[in-house]
Formats: sequence, C-alpha cells, structure tokens
Amino acid sequence: MQDLNDLYFFAQVVDHQGFAPAGRALGMPKSTLSRRIALLEEQLGVRLIQRSTRRFSVTEMGQRYYSHCKAMLIEAEAAQQAIDLNRSEPQGIVRLTCPVGILHARIGAMLGDFLAATPRVTVHLEATNRVVDVIGEGVDVAIRVRPPPLKDSDLVMKVLGERGWCLVASPALLHQHGVPGGPEVPADLASLPSLDFGPAPGEHVWELDGPDGQVAAIHHTPRFVTDDMLALKQAAAAGAGIVQLPLMVVSDELKRGTLVHIVPAWNPRSGIIHAVFPSRRGLLPSVRSLIDFLAQRFQEIDES
Repeated sequence: MQDLNDLYFFAQVVDHQGFAPAGRALGMPKSTLSRRIALLEEQLGVRLIQRSTRRFSVTEMGQRYYSHCKAMLIEAEAAQQAIDLNRSEPQGIVRLTCPVGILHARIGAMLGDFLAATPRVTVHLEATNRVVDVIGEGVDVAIRVRPPPLKDSDLVMKVLGERGWCLVASPALLHQHGVPGGPEVPADLASLPSLDFGPAPGEHVWELDGPDGQVAAIHHTPRFVTDDMLALKQAAAAGAGIVQLPLMVVSDELKRGTLVHIVPAWNPRSGIIHAVFPSRRGLLPSVRSLIDFLAQRFQEIDES
C-alpha cells in the first residue's frame, strides 16, 4: 500500500500547480517534495508530472491518479471529522460499575440527572460490591470507596468526594440495654449486640479515631453480616444491633430519630469515593462528562 502522505503531497503539488508553491504551503523544502513525488512515480512505474522549467503540467495518468487521491483524502477527512464529532459531543455507551450502598444513597439519583442532561449517552450499570477488573471486563468507569491513603494503581483515578462513617443504633436497643444516652466510650460498645458489613469469615473490628488523636480498635462478634447496607440499616432500625455505616446511608434515619449516633466523639475513618478508568488518552466525552458530572455533584453535598 502506498504511503498516504505521498498521496497527500502529490495532491498538494497539483492543487498549487507546482513544487515551489506547494512546498511553501506545506512548510517543506521544494527539493524534499520533489524527491517524494519522484519516489512515488518510481513505485507506481508511471510518470505523474511533466517536469519543465517553463510550465507545470500533469500527465494523463497523473490526472487520473489525482482524482483517486482526492477522493481518498476527502474520505479520510470525513472519517476524521466523524471521530472529532464523537469526541467533542457526549454520546454513546458508558459501562459503569458502582457499589450497591453508594448507588442507593447518592449515585442512583445523580445518574438520573446526568441522563436527563445528556440525551445521547447510554449508561450500562452493574451494581456490585466486588472489586471489578476494569480493563479485563471492558469497564469504562468503576466507582470505588476506600480509606486513605490511596494506593498507586495502573488505572487513572479521580477523587469524587469523601464518605464519612458513623456508629448508629436504634433508641429501642439502647433503652433495652440500659444505656438510653448511648455508650460513653468505645470500650462500652462490646457489651451491645453488633452488625457488620462485609464477608462473614474473618475478624470484625471497628477502628475509631478519638477527639485528641487517640485510636481505639473494638473487636466484636456480629450477629448479622452482609454486604448489603440497606439490609444492615433496616436491621439496626429494628433494634438488632449497633452498626457502622456511611453517613449518607443513614442521614434520613438520623434526622427522623429512628437511628441515633453513638459515641459521636469517636469516628470511623472516612472513605475516599473515587472513579477509576483505564486511561486519560482517548477518554471519550461521554465518559469524561459522567466523571465530571459526578465530581461536581459530590462537591455540592453537605453531610453535616
């Protein structure tokens, strides 16, 4: 196959009616341009341009070749324009994964607003708490939450916001165990039944940061373990035990009083909500616009 650059150079020479004016337009020496066309003629085995000091002329075969070159260049330009349009206007499919809890608490509503604002974008969402192989599974964006510091990764990451956690329990549970005002210090938590998020096997520990820089690690044996935050919240509201959940998940219950914040001076470590995606290079407008939209919406959230 011919070098498309040579086809472009030949078309420019014909369009500008000479090597010198074409060289000036292209910003390259006349001698270089002439040599490229000579090599093209040698590869084709035909003469395309009649070289004369008096006037510029194109051979009959050169005219026919020029017509095909122009057609190819026009198609190439049209293809580039199609790519540029797709890259400049949000459209197409975005493959997204998101943990279930944060999806229900925040991102589900955000996605509805995003789709209303970008009618040409389609979102394929998988709600899952597993760690998704972004590259291997062909995912465009994965929403993740983890405590700081953030580890290095081969993926590109954009921080969306911070997710605070808290320990909560139902007023009925606290009255039942004779502590209507709630436990006063972390050590008192061990006397109350507990619930926990995550896999059942293994150690269950609440790590809490105190008001003066103290750290407390509370080991507990939960009577209910699940990776579904909604189920944990419902169980806690029913009086099954105390539980550690994100503020955004229990904010409504705290306002209504169906759950209360216990040992409020001691806080679980917050988690960093972030989006990860394969690469900044070639990031499509549909993906970029979704990430930017979520980042903006998280900045507007006040969990106080």
